[in-house]
Amino acid sequence: MPCLSALCFCCLGAALLFLLRSRPNRSTCPSHSPPGTTGLPLVGETLQFMAAINTTNGVYDFVRIRCLRYGRCFKTRIFGGTHVFVSSTESAKLILSDGGGKFTKKYISSIAALLGGRSLLCASHEYHKFLRARLTNLFSATFLASFVPQFDQQILYALRTWETGSTILLLNQALKITCKAMCKMLMSLESENELEVLQKEVAHVCEAMLAFPWRFPGTRFHNGLKARERIIEVLEKVIRERRRSKAQHEDFLQRLLKEEEGGGTLSDAEIVDNILTMLIAGQDTTASAITWMVKFLDENQDVLQNLREEQLEILGKRASSSILTLEDLGNMSYAAKIVKESLRLASVVPWFPRLVLQDSHIQGYKIKKGWNVNIDVRSLHTDPCVYNDPAKFNPYRFDEEGKAYSFLAFGMGGRQCLGMNMAKAMMLVFLHRLVTSYRWKVMDSDSSIEKWALFSKLKSGCPIVVTHIGS
Repeated sequence: MPCLSALCFCCLGAALLFLLRSRPNRSTCPSHSPPGTTGLPLVGETLQFMAAINTTNGVYDFVRIRCLRYGRCFKTRIFGGTHVFVSSTESAKLILSDGGGKFTKKYISSIAALLGGRSLLCASHEYHKFLRARLTNLFSATFLASFVPQFDQQILYALRTWETGSTILLLNQALKITCKAMCKMLMSLESENELEVLQKEVAHVCEAMLAFPWRFPGTRFHNGLKARERIIEVLEKVIRERRRSKAQHEDFLQRLLKEEEGGGTLSDAEIVDNILTMLIAGQDTTASAITWMVKFLDENQDVLQNLREEQLEILGKRASSSILTLEDLGNMSYAAKIVKESLRLASVVPWFPRLVLQDSHIQGYKIKKGWNVNIDVRSLHTDPCVYNDPAKFNPYRFDEEGKAYSFLAFGMGGRQCLGMNMAKAMMLVFLHRLVTSYRWKVMDSDSSIEKWALFSKLKSGCPIVVTHIGS
């Protein structure tokens, strides 16, 4: 009997060893699909995704929980499609540097419907190249040099209304400022009533981006579509009036119409969809980033003090009444690192979506044609293997060149955000005027996220009590 037991034990051990050796290694075998779950039949994990949107942890919480459960590459099924989330610099480089052969941009249907099929953000690879070629020159250094003084004047005008001891809801103020700046830059629109209406309608569109795409009256998505229609009516009216008028304007729309006279490039529908896209990107994401930046500075007084010293030195070198120039921004080396660190920690755009055009292998897993792959920006921005002590607000981490594809606030490659330099310029100008004019205290340090927000917004709106430095 002991011999028989020993024989059985040996056979069992040999069988187990065989199974272990023959088991495919996920890190080396590309035939495995990523870990995760497809959820319930038909709906997948859409209900869990929608539930996360409706919490103060924000939509990214859906991704965060699964990243902890399955690792830095996992799959799920939402809105009828298989989605894979990846978060490594290598996978980001593979996807974002692709020339359109393996991956193309694709948002969920609700976002695509709200932005419009001719939007730069939703365009297929070839169509994107066509649109980008027509729009790139409008964001040149020459344009930026003229934009900075205009935006600085707007900031000065807005900050004059901030009285010592008053409580400012920073997100609201930032949205007003960025909306006004974008409308003036895009189409010279300055009517306070029209600006207020557009800001409100853009907010409705943004609130509907993650909604389930039901077009029934009363649903969030339907309300977003109606808001889009009202914005389009305003934009089409401006285009009609501009064509009838002989007056010349120094704005984005005027340059597009001049190109049209020279041979015709973009249709009215293309112009409208892309102005709407830039309104959303310029107003919503930049205002959110500004709000997070002010919160981070309040929580890191040593960083704020160093920043104030730099900015007061720059202020002292200029005449007291002079307006900021693009050259001045070039001298704000520490402030530029604060902007970058704020964008890293906030990760206002949490991931970048792509459609897989042919079977691929990412992080050791097989990703099938027709699936959606999302670069998990927030996870990458807080990866301790990429950033030392990633939870700490430390602008000095950008003294040295980081690992390639480790900072993705504006994307990378052929789809990198066209307005990247303008957004950074807006943040720098706002920062300069704020720290050289006021001291402030954030009255609600809660980091909860606004419900239904695609771009991470502080639920509190970041209320601050301000004190004028001259007081």
